[in-house]
Amino acid sequence: MARLPSLLRRRMLMSAGALPVLAFLGDGSARAATAEVTGRLARYMAAARQQALPDNVVLACKHRILDTFGAMVSGARLKAGDMAIRYVRSQGGAVQASVIASTLRTTSTNAALANAMFAHADETDDFEPVTKAHPGCSSVPAALAMAEKNGASGMEFIRSVTLGYDLGCRLLMALGPDHVRGTHRSAEGVSSTFCALGAAAPLASLDERGMRFALSYAAQQVSGLWSWVNDEDHVEKAFDFAGMGARNGVTAVTMAEAGLTGTNDVLDGAHNLLVAMSANPDPGAMVDRLGTRFFVTETAIKTFSVGYPCQSALDALLALRSQHSLTPDQVKAVSIRLPTDAIGIVGDSAMPDVNCQHLVALALWRGGVSFEDSHNVSLMKAPEITALRARTQLTADPALNDPAAPRGAIVALELTDGRRLEQHTRFAPGTMENPLSTDSVNAKVRDLMQPVLGSGKTERLIAALQSLETLDDVRRLRPLFTA
Repeated sequence: MARLPSLLRRRMLMSAGALPVLAFLGDGSARAATAEVTGRLARYMAAARQQALPDNVVLACKHRILDTFGAMVSGARLKAGDMAIRYVRSQGGAVQASVIASTLRTTSTNAALANAMFAHADETDDFEPVTKAHPGCSSVPAALAMAEKNGASGMEFIRSVTLGYDLGCRLLMALGPDHVRGTHRSAEGVSSTFCALGAAAPLASLDERGMRFALSYAAQQVSGLWSWVNDEDHVEKAFDFAGMGARNGVTAVTMAEAGLTGTNDVLDGAHNLLVAMSANPDPGAMVDRLGTRFFVTETAIKTFSVGYPCQSALDALLALRSQHSLTPDQVKAVSIRLPTDAIGIVGDSAMPDVNCQHLVALALWRGGVSFEDSHNVSLMKAPEITALRARTQLTADPALNDPAAPRGAIVALELTDGRRLEQHTRFAPGTMENPLSTDSVNAKVRDLMQPVLGSGKTERLIAALQSLETLDDVRRLRPLFTA
């Protein structure tokens, strides 16, 4: 059957009976297959704490929990982390959860806010290439705050984080990620509240009614604008991508947990979230293959602590440098081609970790990109790097707007001896198509955490998180991640 015109679809979706009507009209796709999306999702959320997960999903989730702990620990010492700690410390409140790498314990909401800001402070958190969500930096802090507040086993923690990834990414799929980004909204900010909601809600042990209310309180807080690209200090960006969503999600859950009532059908009733935020929403995407498709297996773990559109460019440049034993003086010019939407994110930023030309010049000079170097603003003025950057051109290539490889890059080098070398990285290391091993994730996280926690505590925390499913109470981890 031909698809309904957008305006007609939107008007039909404005009513509580929209989904049954669409199903009756014969559209067999996930877009209209299911009536009462809010109820189905709420029931799934209520059962998630005890839901058995496939072994590969458990392993993928443990990798991402560990990766996010690395981001939180390292981010706690950056500007956004320092400011978040000072802000949360000033708020006071009941002692419910811990702030990473500090002695501070505070409310679950404030702990989630601070830890999430840490998690995106250093650009090392994971990324979902299709939706452009950053699920880990809000899901893991939200789950950790609730696990500490209420007590939860390691396996319950894993299941809750898995649900966080699903809800955040599914919301963008339902809204249309390209639509969200095309309306001046930040896909990362919009998704983060639902990531945190999904990760926090099972640990409150809410029933279906409570989950419906939590969904409603979260939906009212969904926000996020593209204006984050103008943040030169990576402080508001850490809030926009992570802290805001973690705070919102935990707030929604704890309000429902406290008995506050709300709307029953925020995803499919009149004036629902999806029609409010999308001209052509896909409600069925919220529940399509729910319980069999797990977005936690689809996110990319970064190998470099930099903005994700730079990952493939750095991989390509370093591959050429290594394969041909190049030195900077042999390179006459560098050409970087990225997907068109990436240019506005990493094109000419004042932040070194999201400036692609600077990072590629840095990698050519150093032969790699360390965590310390990628966050060193002074290197943006280093003569050796600025000279290379002056020979580096960044352009948008529509041919790289490939849904199957949405964050690929092509790097071409013109050498002083006349040769031209080119490398196309479709899938950077850490993607679903080119995954990292457990040892590789451990190595990355070890480098992030050791300068803050020390070697012994870092090794014990890595070991504990790698066997998280055997832990009876997540609160036993506190001595390993606090000061």
